[in-house]
Amino acid sequence: MSTRHPYPIDDDLVRRLVAGRFPRWAGLPVERLPSGGTVNAVFRLGADLLVRLPLTEGGVTDVLRDREWLPLLAPRLPVAVPEVVGAGEPAEGYPWPWSVYRWLPGRHPREGALDDPVGLAGDLARFVAATREIALPGTPPRAHRGGPLADLDAETRAAVEELRRIPEEAVDCDAALAVWEDALDAPAPAGPPTWLHADLMPGNLLLDGRGRLAAVIDFGCAGTGDPACDLFPAWNLLPAGARRVFREALGVDDAAWRRGRGLTLSQALIALPHYRKSNAAMARNARHVLRAVLTED
Repeated sequence: MSTRHPYPIDDDLVRRLVAGRFPRWAGLPVERLPSGGTVNAVFRLGADLLVRLPLTEGGVTDVLRDREWLPLLAPRLPVAVPEVVGAGEPAEGYPWPWSVYRWLPGRHPREGALDDPVGLAGDLARFVAATREIALPGTPPRAHRGGPLADLDAETRAAVEELRRIPEEAVDCDAALAVWEDALDAPAPAGPPTWLHADLMPGNLLLDGRGRLAAVIDFGCAGTGDPACDLFPAWNLLPAGARRVFREALGVDDAAWRRGRGLTLSQALIALPHYRKSNAAMARNARHVLRAVLTED
């Protein structure tokens, strides 16, 4: 599906959409929430609900996947995940389906500022392990970034060359390419594809007051593929000691670790030149990943 320019969405549109589709929620306060995401606009609706609307046509698949798969995934996972409580349809000039979810409390973690990194590493490992064990009827989608690393090679190398032309980012592009090529050379997964969240970024995690994992959100990239794709938090969030805990808890072998490191690096290399001036959260995390990967023992 093609992606068009972002659709203009504001509080008034959300009020009109909700009132037309779900009269029982008409009149509830609407508040746009700050988000580092680039695919959806997110609004709080009253105290207990959340409205999520695609900003582009490319986000429609995420909405439809949520409706189909989240009810099946939720009971099989150890933490809360989004629950769709209302399926919105195009109206009021807005062209795409949208959804209402139950509100999930919690705060997003920030790299370098974790209250309990070792405890969080264990929580994340339990979530990833449970996801890998899921077996569902039907034909699940292939997870975004869940295929062979070679599928990402051209885009990753192009991003490296773009970063060479941005000296102020001070990326060691030769070192990054060496890590990427090591990942490409790693043996392929020995077993069958597993279920993946496939986008375990800090903005898709919610922590409780103790700094432990309370919920995982945004399953728009979820599907089946290489289990190394869910190793992202090792480099995009966890410090070195907690990274080792995460790896040991999952029993990750060298080949999967190399692939996971390469996938995380690829995502950061592609994100940094794209978002460096438009999305501070995404750019900051990409820089963190580059530091973590390129300084890892």
